[in-house]
Amino acid sequence: MTAQLRRHTEDLSWVLTPLLDLPGVQNAVIATGDGLVTGHSADLGRDNADRVAAMTASLHAAARAFTVAFTEAEQVRLTQTVVESDLGYAVVTPAGANSSLAVFAIPGADLGTIAYQMQVQVAALARALASPAREASGT
Repeated sequence: MTAQLRRHTEDLSWVLTPLLDLPGVQNAVIATGDGLVTGHSADLGRDNADRVAAMTASLHAAARAFTVAFTEAEQVRLTQTVVESDLGYAVVTPAGANSSLAVFAIPGADLGTIAYQMQVQVAALARALASPAREASGT
């Protein structure tokens, strides 16, 4: 099972390509719920990808707690968390039971298109992780 998981996670960066092709999107990361990188854009160094992944987990935990404090609801399912700054937007969306997809886009980027494409890629990621890893032929 570890070999199957390893093969899946080594190939997860393909999910980011359509997002990185969108105007204004600079970088993207796929992170586990506990803040580990499972894929990142090539222009984002590994150290920064690790930091983004760790912060993504913290951001989602804080957003969930923030929502609970406002609503007193015990079960909160986040659909998207957006942080806006003078440098642009960080958008994080859940990508399955234990992962998130995060992108950073410049000011003026079309957030509607980015959010839609993130959902498309989350669905593609879910299908890829649900299917068994392929074994190399001849083994």
